[in-house]
Amino acid sequence: MESPLQITYRGFTHQPELEAIIRKRAEDLDKVAGHRLTSCHVVVELGHEHFPGARIFHVKVDVTFAGAVVVIDRERHDDRTHEDATVAVHDAFDAARRKLEHVDRQRHAAT
Repeated sequence: MESPLQITYRGFTHQPELEAIIRKRAEDLDKVAGHRLTSCHVVVELGHEHFPGARIFHVKVDVTFAGAVVVIDRERHDDRTHEDATVAVHDAFDAARRKLEHVDRQRHAAT
């Protein structure tokens, strides 16, 4: 990745364990993209209470990949598994990986 990974936390304090997971998943994403990622910005936000006593994490992964911009915004108000920031991060990065693979396949099919 050309630019350093950016991580933004909103509504809760920095968690070193969560940062380690995000950094590992970003490295994996860069490998999937053939080390062609130019930037990656991850926003992890603790949302408002959607269920009694439950606050859901929202994760946005914004990646620049060989001239294309891929934005994954996992805002799952109905998914109680996203009460766990780790689950929400993994879900967002899984979606980002699928999107990058799709964009890459489209680019190769067009050439």
